[in-house]
Amino acid sequence: MKKYQDLLNWFSNKNSVLVSLSGGVDSALVAYAAFEKIGKNAIAVTADYKTLSSEELDSAKLIAREIGITHHIIEYSELDNENFVRNDEKRCFYCRDELSIKLLEFSTSLGIEMIVDGTQSDDMDDYRPGIDALHVNGIRSPLLETYFTKELVRQTAKSVGLSIFDKPSNSCLASRIPWGQRVTAEKLARIEIGEKIIKQKTGIQQVRVRDIDGTARIEVETNKIDLLNDDIIKNEIFSKLKMIGFSKIEIDPNGYVSGKLNIIFEN
Repeated sequence: MKKYQDLLNWFSNKNSVLVSLSGGVDSALVAYAAFEKIGKNAIAVTADYKTLSSEELDSAKLIAREIGITHHIIEYSELDNENFVRNDEKRCFYCRDELSIKLLEFSTSLGIEMIVDGTQSDDMDDYRPGIDALHVNGIRSPLLETYFTKELVRQTAKSVGLSIFDKPSNSCLASRIPWGQRVTAEKLARIEIGEKIIKQKTGIQQVRVRDIDGTARIEVETNKIDLLNDDIIKNEIFSKLKMIGFSKIEIDPNGYVSGKLNIIFEN
């Protein structure tokens, strides 16, 4: 638990902290440590910006209740931001830049000195311009600064009793849409519903439905692909995905890979 002590020590001499709570295990551990160290002077805030799935929002609420930390939800729509909707390679930067501004406004209204998030060391291995936006706006990343990897986060979360220690990683629904294809409410809705359908039919928890010009490309971990190839289950899933608006459905034979759509698709 030495590393956890390092995380606790990071919050020493911090008078007040706002934790950006996403619904995942990384920010959950940060919220847990902040609350243990500085108590009611730490609060959690989740942004419901309309590309966050209802599953992640519910997870954030559950985490806050488990910890006992005060939890606020702020609402706005990223779909009002043309820079975001345009969906070029800087989409994540525009997303996190707007998030930073909203969090800064909220923290200022409460007189809170510092905002922190759940970025950890492994996040730096992928193309994530959103992290740059957070840091440019002064948001700090305790896990990154204390050298936590994802595996260490999970181990520590389990040791302190967080129920979501093994929760699969997730990301905003817009990340399922290739660069160069506009983000719309219709696409986001069918992506979210599609992923719920697959989870309910198969029990698989790590699911991505990529929306590529109306084609649903389903990604699951390679060792779970056989579950999708059961004829009965496959036919049910394909039928339901077409009912919610997808014109074609494919199962990616290479399985789920984080950041797979970090390339530009031309319309």
